[in-house]
Amino acid sequence: MHLSTHTDSLPPLLPATAGKGAGAPGALQQSRVGAFGLISDELGRVKELIDEQLAGAGGPVRRLLGQLNVCTGKMLRPGLVLLSHRAVRGGTPFCERKQNGNPDAYREGKNTQYEVRNTHDELIRIAAVVEMIHNATLLHDDVIDEGQRRRGLPTVNSLWGNESAVLLGDFLLGRVFRMCADLQPRFQRIIAATSNRVCEGELSQIIQRRNWQLSESEYIEIITEKSASLFSSCCLLGALSAGAGEGQGRSLAEFGRNLGIAFQITDDLLDITGDEGKTGKTPGSDVNKNKPTLAVIHLLRTVGKKERAAIISSLCVVRDAYREGKNTQYAIRNTQYDTTALVEELNFCGSLAYAHGRAREFVSKAVRALAGLSRSDAKDALIKMAEFAGRWVI
Repeated sequence: MHLSTHTDSLPPLLPATAGKGAGAPGALQQSRVGAFGLISDELGRVKELIDEQLAGAGGPVRRLLGQLNVCTGKMLRPGLVLLSHRAVRGGTPFCERKQNGNPDAYREGKNTQYEVRNTHDELIRIAAVVEMIHNATLLHDDVIDEGQRRRGLPTVNSLWGNESAVLLGDFLLGRVFRMCADLQPRFQRIIAATSNRVCEGELSQIIQRRNWQLSESEYIEIITEKSASLFSSCCLLGALSAGAGEGQGRSLAEFGRNLGIAFQITDDLLDITGDEGKTGKTPGSDVNKNKPTLAVIHLLRTVGKKERAAIISSLCVVRDAYREGKNTQYAIRNTQYDTTALVEELNFCGSLAYAHGRAREFVSKAVRALAGLSRSDAKDALIKMAEFAGRWVI
């Protein structure tokens, strides 16, 4: 199963290293935007659990995992799980439950007196699962896009080849399956369904390569499946683990979906305009692979027929020349000339501004989705996450 999703090129909400003194051992330092300050201890425990799950890997696999460095990302998805849990509880501490009755009967829904040995432990496990799924998607994504750098370091595929990167992603997913066996069936079903949606979304985008007739609504549908569905499920999983009612769960799932769409639109913009030194990843993969993203879709529907044909021809010729090895000046890591020309055209036609505006619209929708939730520090933290995305795309 080869998953792929967006690459999280936004400015870090969390530092890459764990900091002692923020609470429990290994707790992550507070985000510089303050969004994850409430849950720094819990994020540290998520990291510890991931480390535990990967510690038993054999020597060659450990070497590859060291290059991947699973917990150096921003931990957005586990953060959404944890904050959504707190938001449902009105910001009160994570709930602890006693162990009574028969665990097998509980998992089958037959014994309401039995509660998981510790809901906090289950919550941490869910948060670790979604982060490991995300890291597996990044490994597969770098293979698909021929990415050379990730989080400022050479990618696994660039160092060890595509086979190693794909199999390492599969290894992470295998660990995920094992961890999911200890979760309640309803959580298992959500995680499984979301993984399927992510795969379908990525397959849809691959199938739509060079489809320069792709509409904005079709693009939004693709990124909703391949990226925003995981954001949405993270919020839903956190909410349900706190005993959310149907309305609360729906609100948080809607928040995550709209936030995920905004993040993906922004990530696609950074693929065109971003600096590898700042984003930490190889730029230009969407252009190189002829994937129509929102700014390009807007450009193609704005210009006249002749100019549209010339733009499409230029994009395709550049990619064909690269694929056939006929253009030594063109390389994945050296697309400055072509990118500069494209950015100038996108700016001239207002396409970058349009995509920025659409991202802000989805941020606003995300914030509105939380209107029915009670006021709490956790709700405020979720809103800060959304506003942070909005400030970044301006």
